[in-house]
Amino acid sequence: MKALVIGGTGTISTAVVNRLAETGWDVTVLNRGNRNGSIPEGVKHIAADMNEEEDVRAKLEGLSFDTVCEFIGYKKEQVERDFRLFAGKTKQYIYISSASAYHKPLRSHIVNEATALANPYWQYSRDKIECEEFLMRMYREKGFPVTIVRPSHTFDERKLPVAIHGNRGSWQVAERILAGKPVIIPGDGTALWTLTFNTDFAMGYVGLMGNPHAIGEAFQITANESMTWDQIHRVIADALGKELIACHVSSDFLAAAGPQFDLYGGLLGDKAANIVFDNTKLKRAVPQYSPKIRMEEGLRRTVEYILAHPEYQVKDPEFDSWCDKVIEVREEAKARFL
Repeated sequence: MKALVIGGTGTISTAVVNRLAETGWDVTVLNRGNRNGSIPEGVKHIAADMNEEEDVRAKLEGLSFDTVCEFIGYKKEQVERDFRLFAGKTKQYIYISSASAYHKPLRSHIVNEATALANPYWQYSRDKIECEEFLMRMYREKGFPVTIVRPSHTFDERKLPVAIHGNRGSWQVAERILAGKPVIIPGDGTALWTLTFNTDFAMGYVGLMGNPHAIGEAFQITANESMTWDQIHRVIADALGKELIACHVSSDFLAAAGPQFDLYGGLLGDKAANIVFDNTKLKRAVPQYSPKIRMEEGLRRTVEYILAHPEYQVKDPEFDSWCDKVIEVREEAKARFL
């Protein structure tokens, strides 16, 4: 079986490429070649920029694939380009959408593939919805063999999955915990959230590849458990050997106070939701899907890895200062009523 992976070096796609290589697929990765150090031996590479359509067309001349895996399509014009490039040249085209596309605010905290798609808070999600709509129309009208995949919060050992962080990543949250400083957690900290380790995601994704039950369908791929944001941060703090000092702040206030961190979209349009994923549809299509890494285990593994790799300990003074200011304002407001 032959697969073309567009991207191949991100958190999700790296795990997918590794699993494909392990399971005997003939894999070709197409990207600009800037971050290919993690590509396994035996995986072919085509150096190209997908934005250069004619160059890509020339480099793919004469090639066909059982599955094309698109990991870097964010806008409708990009999937329109993919349709032009791959119609008639693949038996399956898998598009990575996003679980953030599900209706916000949620009408039910239990979400499955039948949940309506609508997100007034986040342009990123609306763009993903538009991509899905175009691709499914091409399936209905032209027979384009599309499969939609909706990940939620997927992580690996290089990134701490926290509720909010600055523009330089999430390490500064760990720095605050280590320094004994309060950590901002949206709402009252009790909203349920699901974290999926990337190797578990890859298990579900690869199970959909070449799967006739996946054509013309959408699937969410997440872990089968949830934790509150307080629990998630407490596990991180415990792995760091510190107590968590939680500072709960309204999501609305955080979104208004932190436009530079895109909290309006990323928080109100996604992480503030109290959400539980029903993966029944995926399990029917991929009976072997069974996540192996519990959320708590993945969090601890990530903390240990980052502590052992200083290159991932990227400080973010801007975010740290912003947190101090938000907490100061909160404490001043509380003091007015004491």
